[in-house]
Parts: sequence; structure tokens; C-alpha cells
Amino acid sequence: MDQPRDRRSFLVQSAAIVAGMGAGNSFATQNKEQPVDALAQIPIVDPHQHLWDLTKFKLPWHSGNTPLARSFVTADYLAATQGLNVVKTVYMEVDVEPTQQVQEAEYVLDLCGRKDNPMCGAVISGRPASDAFKAYIERYKGNPFIKGVRQVLHGDGTPAGYCLDGQFVKSVQLLGELGMSFDLCLRSGELLDGDKLVGQCPKTRFVVDHCGNMSVRETDAVKRKVWMDGMKALAQRENTICKVSGIVASAKEDWKPADLEPNIRFTLDTFGPDRVMFAGDWPVCTLRATFRQWVDALKSIVKNDPPANQKKLFHDNGVKFYGLKDKD
Repeated sequence: MDQPRDRRSFLVQSAAIVAGMGAGNSFATQNKEQPVDALAQIPIVDPHQHLWDLTKFKLPWHSGNTPLARSFVTADYLAATQGLNVVKTVYMEVDVEPTQQVQEAEYVLDLCGRKDNPMCGAVISGRPASDAFKAYIERYKGNPFIKGVRQVLHGDGTPAGYCLDGQFVKSVQLLGELGMSFDLCLRSGELLDGDKLVGQCPKTRFVVDHCGNMSVRETDAVKRKVWMDGMKALAQRENTICKVSGIVASAKEDWKPADLEPNIRFTLDTFGPDRVMFAGDWPVCTLRATFRQWVDALKSIVKNDPPANQKKLFHDNGVKFYGLKDKD
């Protein structure tokens, strides 16, 4: 089966049926019964929580026959994470219509300020190449909930090297001055562009999304080497961390944890235990797996790793990177 050219194309073109979600609420410590094994007891931080309410926002990439073209709101997320001890989340922007970026930010800031959900931080949308970016992002200077910015750079309309535009680089440097991070969501073959950007922004912290966006079904040795070289280069940057997330959406329908393991293990080994963090990428993950299935698959892959490293992956590194605190 031919692979889609990028992850956004996969989301739009996939004919997968959305996996069912559970019921209930796992926020904070409301779970009365927990599994007894140590790995199951680890509290989970999810630093890549998507939500979209289509009664409020327009998502231009919602075209074609995608099962993601419906609203996914807080109640749905709480149901999907039932019983998994998800204690904190960080919202991740969802590529809304650019004119709605401020509206999206205000929407998630309201959620961060409420006690009925685990969201305590947000990575908001932004267009760093725009002259208007400085005024846009400076309105959130000092806001304790705004942790960073992302622009998806792997869409068909985004040329290679786009993140190296002079204004783009200047804006990402500004994020560092404001204490905010930038998520690198690039095509797997363009990670070295990301490395060049990181090199020009030493005071900005970066996150490599989704293990560098390499499909778990990609077998081309040349493409995999380009991805691996890019990941190795980024791992040498001390201001860069990587999210172990997203890749289940590129798996075949009857996937098994072993299908995900090569990409995950390479990521863990390359970045090391202090610079990797689990992330849910819900509801995008539901193209192939429920939230629970994705968590269980990753737990099965790392079950023999040192317990301290497992806790760093699922909890500690996310808390540290984003400076997450308990809600008052």
C-alpha cells in the first residue's frame, strides 16, 4: 500500500473508522481502583492534547472523507482517558483558520483556568513568518498557561526550508525571549531544516513532534536513514526534546506494538531518558487506536526499561519541560 506523502494527508485521506472511546472521567485522582503493577501506577502527563469544537472553529484541513471531521471536546477526552491516571495535559493547537488563532487561545485559557479538567498549559497556533506575529504572541507574555507555539510545517502547501525564512527565525528567537517553546512538526525528510533552525535559536526550547513523523510502515532504507540522521542531529541540541507520539496513526489497521517499536526504540535511544516524553495525540490516534491502546502499546514496549526512565517518559519530563503545576 502506498504511503501518504505527509501526516496531514494521512489525516485527510484515511478511511479508517474511529475507534470507540470509553466512558467516565480519569481527571486527577478520582480513580478508585488502579492496577497494581508499578508501570500502571505511574501518573500520566499528556503534553499533546487536541480538542476542537466545530461549532466554534473552522479547521481547513477537515476536507475529504476523514473520521476526524467532527467535534472532539473535553468530555470526549475525559471519556477516552478513563482509568489511565492522566493527571495533567497540555493543549496542542489544531491548525484552525488563522483568523481564529486568538479565539482558540482564549478558548483553551478558559479551560486551563477551570478545575473540571486536567489541562494546565497550552501550545497555541502561530505564523512565525508573519510580520504580525510579534504583536500576536506578545499579548501572552507572562501568561502562566501559554507554554509555546506550533505551526504545522508538513502540509502539501508548505515548501521545504520554510522554517529557515528570516522572519520565521526571528519570531522563533522571540519565543525564547518570552520563555516559550516551539514545536517542530516537519516532514521526516526535512528534520535537518529543523536542526538548522534550532542552531539559530539557542535561547529557544524546541520539541520534535511525533518521533520526527516517520511512518512505521516506511521500509525505504534511504528515507529511513535521512530521518535517522535528522533525529540524531536534533538530539545533539541540548535545547531540544522529543515527543513519543503520533506514529500509531501511520500503522496498518491490524497493527501490533512490535510494528511501532523500531521507531520508538530508536527515538528513546537517540534522545535519551531525560529528553523524551509520552504524548497522546488524541483524537488523531483514534485513526488506528484508542488512547488506552496507544498507552498500553507504549507501556509494553518500555516495560523492561528502568522504572525511573518509565516515569520520566510518562510524567516527569513533561512536567519539567513545560513547568506544569497543580491547579489551585
